[in-house]
Amino acid sequence: MYYDLKSTQFYPTYLRALWRTLLPDAMLAPRLGRREADIKNRMVAPQLKNFEGILSTDVKHDEGSKVEAFVKETFDASLCWEDIEWLKSITNLPILIKGVLTHEVARKAVEVGVAGIVVSNHGGRQLDYTPTTISVLEEVVDAVGRKVPVLLDGGVRRGTDVFKALALGAQAVLVGRPVIYGLAANGERGVRRITEMLKDKFELTMALCGCPVVMDITRSHVRTECDKLHSML
Repeated sequence: MYYDLKSTQFYPTYLRALWRTLLPDAMLAPRLGRREADIKNRMVAPQLKNFEGILSTDVKHDEGSKVEAFVKETFDASLCWEDIEWLKSITNLPILIKGVLTHEVARKAVEVGVAGIVVSNHGGRQLDYTPTTISVLEEVVDAVGRKVPVLLDGGVRRGTDVFKALALGAQAVLVGRPVIYGLAANGERGVRRITEMLKDKFELTMALCGCPVVMDITRSHVRTECDKLHSML
């Protein structure tokens, strides 16, 4: 469920205060949220052939979502900040942390030495009433202070969404669901067409906003609810 920041004006005061408490820590991602659709459909755990002998996909589970059972048996729910240092010790690859929604977590991620941050609410289905990623992007970018790259995912459907994310400080966006739709509809050609559509609309948006190159996209090109018009009287 995506959280619409604009709808807060219609909520009672106590609910407006409540949503601020529903900000999952990125370190809690191994604990899967309640996914009613998966439970109803008895979603089957993925068979990851590339990980045979490494990860077990044979989940003995008769009730509910088998994806949830797979996550519980495969992921370590005790994952914590100290594990970042261990991960850095066993690989030369850059380590990015995904699921950051607050400035506190963003600063902590920089402190432990991650190579980048992905602002994500995990599709909005980990916890109801989590904020949309675009609404917290600027908070995370300001907290990081460009010490590490900040990427964004969640709800990127058009080239205009890419433009807005870059204007608010993201270095790049991640696209998931549109690519899956394209793949399901027309295989590789469908995926290629999706990326072309995103690219074409993004370039058109740049042109209409007077931005010859990506570096010309600035905060002045977007207006959020936090921006208020100042009276000239």
